[in-house]
Amino acid sequence: MMMVITDRDNALFEAGIKLGALYHQFVGSPLNPGTVDSLEAAITQSISVQPYVQHITVNIDKDMVVEKAGGEFGYCELEGRMLDVEATIVFNNVTVRVALKFDRGLDYPLMRIIDVMEE
Repeated sequence: MMMVITDRDNALFEAGIKLGALYHQFVGSPLNPGTVDSLEAAITQSISVQPYVQHITVNIDKDMVVEKAGGEFGYCELEGRMLDVEATIVFNNVTVRVALKFDRGLDYPLMRIIDVMEE
């Protein structure tokens, strides 16, 4: 049985690709408290140029960076648990909002759908 692929399907697929690309491209990047803002901007700009991205906000947990970067060399690597991201993807008449945020109960950086709007 052949299923019809809808704009909703494509919008959600694109949203998942954006979050997955962001996660796997930037986790492991070196940073310290003084470079958090520039890394947030770099991630935002990098994902913003991809097709269908209407808006994205990227926040890195600065307190966690300060805590992790306290060693002799004063830097750490970006971890998924440090990310708080929200993105809006528009594919034709469908707008989806998705997020990547650390879930303390699951001890996991969880990606999720916030909402889907069809015009």
